[in-house]
Amino acid sequence: MSLAKNIEFLSHLPRLNGFNGLAAVYGRRLAPAVDSPLVETADFGSNPGALKMHSFVPEGLPRGAALVVVLHGCGQNAAGYDLGAGWSTLARHYGFALLLPEQQLANNANTCFNWFNPQDIERGNGEAGSIRQMIARMVADQELDPRRIFITGLSAGGAMTSVMLATYPEVFAAGAIIAGLPFGIATNLREALGGMMQSGSRPAHELGDLVRHASKHRGTWPRVSVWHGSADRTVNPANADAIVKQWLDVHGFPEAPMATTTVDGYPREVWWKEDGETVIESYTITGMAHGTPLGVAANDERYGEAGAFLIDAGISSSYHIAKFFGLTERASKPAAKPVANEAVKPTSRARATQPRPAAAPRTLRRRAVEIGDAITRALTAAGLMK
Repeated sequence: MSLAKNIEFLSHLPRLNGFNGLAAVYGRRLAPAVDSPLVETADFGSNPGALKMHSFVPEGLPRGAALVVVLHGCGQNAAGYDLGAGWSTLARHYGFALLLPEQQLANNANTCFNWFNPQDIERGNGEAGSIRQMIARMVADQELDPRRIFITGLSAGGAMTSVMLATYPEVFAAGAIIAGLPFGIATNLREALGGMMQSGSRPAHELGDLVRHASKHRGTWPRVSVWHGSADRTVNPANADAIVKQWLDVHGFPEAPMATTTVDGYPREVWWKEDGETVIESYTITGMAHGTPLGVAANDERYGEAGAFLIDAGISSSYHIAKFFGLTERASKPAAKPVANEAVKPTSRARATQPRPAAAPRTLRRRAVEIGDAITRALTAAGLMK
């Protein structure tokens, strides 16, 4: 049977009518029940995409704080992905609000965001419209800074991150796409599966036009961070290159990176503006399969817990993404310590975020990488280095 007929056959199976059938393979274990700080809001608008709204606001968050929107992958839910990727821990540490939209089984049997359905990826409609309504509710209720709204997601959530950046570019300052796909390459399940298995070879201007035609936006475009494992057999790693190519065209950058550095042992390509601000970056996690990379952050803390599609790779993508968003410059005031002799039972989340013993050489290496990156950038800007 041909590939096309196989895809058509799979599209009619009740548990494979979503992103890639991950839930059919691994069952509901991808979305475990966990103790979570997330709060659900039932009424946030007309909700055309019939999604659930979950959020987290650290205690004492000041007015004008930033908002990060986090989109889970297939077979996952908001609480499980938050626990695994460590976003609420980061939000407490650095003082920003979180919004975690959640897919429902009624919309997709694998709880995948429908990033390939035309009715869900159009501005003002479907799931994209629901996520936009959630953002508006969060900004209004918590008095957040509308100029500091960011978005990230894994897999189908990464593909939906591409959707949101394209359809609402004026809303987001930046976004981070993990193991996702470019915007607009699929309008049905067959095209989605085809794009996942083998990224197409569309020219840069065609990919860029998909974004430009998604809205009437003519202002500043969001900055973009792209993450992908080189051994990903679920979403072809060539999709990372296509995402980068799409946004380079939108921003008007050449395809050749301005610098290539190494962060925690992994290659990172960078493009920046004349003022030195990084606009696009791309991390290749060599040897890693499909998932979100986890590891110890630059402050020697570990954010998140390994699990299905949450992979301990020695680099904390959540921390580096938060840094790319500009959210790690100043830590929030730590909470008061428990009273002496008070019985405190640590939760799995508390254990996951305990700082590791000091590792001076590792910290020094990270600082050296940052300094080296700055030197490379300065020499390139001066025309002394390519």
